[in-house]
Amino acid sequence: MQIKNAAAVVGGNDGGVTPQRFFSLFAIGEAITWALLLIGMFLKYVTKTTEVMVSIGGSVHGFMFIAFCFATVFVGISQKWGAGWILLGLASAIPPFATIPFEISSVRRGKLAGGWGLGPEGREPRGFVQRVIAWAITRPVLTLVLGLVVVAAIFTAMMVAGPPV
Repeated sequence: MQIKNAAAVVGGNDGGVTPQRFFSLFAIGEAITWALLLIGMFLKYVTKTTEVMVSIGGSVHGFMFIAFCFATVFVGISQKWGAGWILLGLASAIPPFATIPFEISSVRRGKLAGGWGLGPEGREPRGFVQRVIAWAITRPVLTLVLGLVVVAAIFTAMMVAGPPV
């Protein structure tokens, strides 16, 4: 069975997974994982009690950082954000907790309003990247699985490469 409408499958009474809900999930998740990493750093460097939280917090944060970057590009292209706004969104993942004010600003500016720009009721996709995003929007479960696999592969490659110096 092919899924024709992401909102019909994933959503609840309010119509489904909108760009705002999708992006907010990753923006908040990225901020929460920043908190885990900072708690781990506090325990390691200030209290000198344990290093395990840096490994755990750092790993979870690294995974979520990559996922947030993908979500930013995905939503940005679907919703016709300019390159500057997409880059600002990506940059918001670097300082702790900056994804939250970026998400709030995006909502206030209407950049997350309405349905998916490349969804079934949206505009016709142009070019390879837009066609992939339009395809992904109509197949949310498969896209979630594929997205997790891609992010996990990138994360694994980064773990093998080692921590930044």
